Amino acid sequence: MIKLEDNKGIPRSMLVMMAIVSGFTVANLYYNQPLLELIRTDIGIGEIAANMITVITQIGYALGLFFIIPMGDLYSRRKILIVNMLIAAVMGVTIGVADNVWLIWIASIFLGACSVTPQLFIPIAGQYSKLENKARNMGFVLSGLLTGILVSRVISGFVGEYLSWREMFFIAAGLTTACLLVTIGMMPDMKHNFRGNYRLLMYSVWRIFLRHPQIRLNSIRAAFGFGSMLSIWSCLAFHVAQSPLNGGSDMVGMLGLAGLAGAIAASNIGKYIPKFGVRRFSIAGASFQIMGWVAAFMFGYSYIGLVVAIILVDIGSQCQQLSNQSGCIQEIPHASNRANTIFMTTYFIGGSLGTLCAGLGWNNAEWTGVCLIGAGFSLFSLLISMISKR
Repeated sequence: MIKLEDNKGIPRSMLVMMAIVSGFTVANLYYNQPLLELIRTDIGIGEIAANMITVITQIGYALGLFFIIPMGDLYSRRKILIVNMLIAAVMGVTIGVADNVWLIWIASIFLGACSVTPQLFIPIAGQYSKLENKARNMGFVLSGLLTGILVSRVISGFVGEYLSWREMFFIAAGLTTACLLVTIGMMPDMKHNFRGNYRLLMYSVWRIFLRHPQIRLNSIRAAFGFGSMLSIWSCLAFHVAQSPLNGGSDMVGMLGLAGLAGAIAASNIGKYIPKFGVRRFSIAGASFQIMGWVAAFMFGYSYIGLVVAIILVDIGSQCQQLSNQSGCIQEIPHASNRANTIFMTTYFIGGSLGTLCAGLGWNNAEWTGVCLIGAGFSLFSLLISMISKR
């Protein structure tokens, strides 16, 4: 079994494993996005109720980030990973057999909460990598996560179109089970970063939040960027289903391939963060997103326009996430899981809020409303970076 020590380096095989497992497990959050129209028509619910499946899954993920990720500093990270993957697999099967939206909502919140595996892996890369490789290795794991998001939408769209949306969740449960077995075989036990009990651990998270304004700043501006990115996906299935696009879930999945640019960006930008700084990356990321939303508004009724918009918004989001997340973790490396908890909880609150607001925007003004919401979130992120001192 591999033995890890702070700042001594991580074997390549373990980095590859964490990147791959991150991709398959985070995919559980995104399988539902291309399938919303199919789920809506199958069980007879409205567009807002269908959109809430995505919102609730993300809320579950935020809850998992807040209550589960800090445990990585107190308890065995290996055991936490195993339990989470087991529950996620069961919830995937539950959604697959559900015949009403209430059961889907309940299972989705648990599926989201137990899909936090990548956010246990990223602090491991940050804590145990050599000093000069920390941002690069975190970017490598993050690129696996982003590839999982990309592939999940493509696979989900095709499975939904040619099999059924239920089959997709059964497949997801099987993939999560495979990840569980790989993790059992390869993930070592690691030292604990906190001594005490769970109550004191959670109190320390609050104390870190209050005492580190830079962590608050990094988390909030990245959260607005993530809310902007998820806005384009939360209602894309509804938009594509309408004229003149007239596409099905397979076309929504194909549009997910445009996110490949974001995954490539994440695997390469990490090494440039120390040179250019978190603030500059945040400004650049928000600017990319605003350009993407302009493209979505002006050319979003063609597939080429949507591809350009998705690429720009996604690259912008990854510039903001990787730079701000690495900044949070490196500010207090001895409490990496708790710093990541603050960042990712805030991040997914922003994502959930963006998804919810985009749904309301769609309900009131359809695609124009979604574009206004997404651009507004990006603008808030840009303003926060522009007025910040660092």
